[in-house]
Amino acid sequence: MDKIIKRLNYLIEVLPSRINQFSKEEITVKPNSTWSKKEILGHLCDSATNNHHRFIKIQFEDQPFVVVPYKQNDWVSIQDYQNIPFDEVIGLWTAINKQIVRVISNIPEEKLSYTCDIGNNKCFTFLELIQDYLRHLDHHLIQIFGTSEI
Repeated sequence: MDKIIKRLNYLIEVLPSRINQFSKEEITVKPNSTWSKKEILGHLCDSATNNHHRFIKIQFEDQPFVVVPYKQNDWVSIQDYQNIPFDEVIGLWTAINKQIVRVISNIPEEKLSYTCDIGNNKCFTFLELIQDYLRHLDHHLIQIFGTSEI
C-alpha cells in the first residue's frame, strides 16, 4: 500500500505542472475522434470519483462488494470536459486524488482482503482493486504524455 500511496502523492505533486506544459491546441485536439488529452484527464476525474466512493463503501457494505460499472463515454460527454477551463479539470483531479490518498491511508489491513465482484465471474480483493485503479491511471497518463516516465 505504501508504494501506491507514494505514487499517487508523486502524481498529485507533479502532474499539474507537467500537464500545463501542453498548449491549448495540444490538450483539445481529438485524434481519430477519440478523447482529447483534456477529456482523458476528465475521464480520470470520473474514475477517481467512482473509485473514491467504492473505496469507502467496500469497507462497510456486505461482502462480496459488487462493483457497478459506469458509462465512461457518457460521463465524459455530459460533464463537458472539452469545454471547461483546463485548470478546473486539473484542480478536480488533484482534489479527488488527495482524498483517495487519505481514504486508502486509513484502510485497516484486514479489510484489504475483502472481496469485490467486478462482473463476468471475476473477483478482486480490495487491495487488487486499489492496485487496478493505479494501473488504470498510469495507462491513461501514457496516452496523455506518450510515456510512462511521469
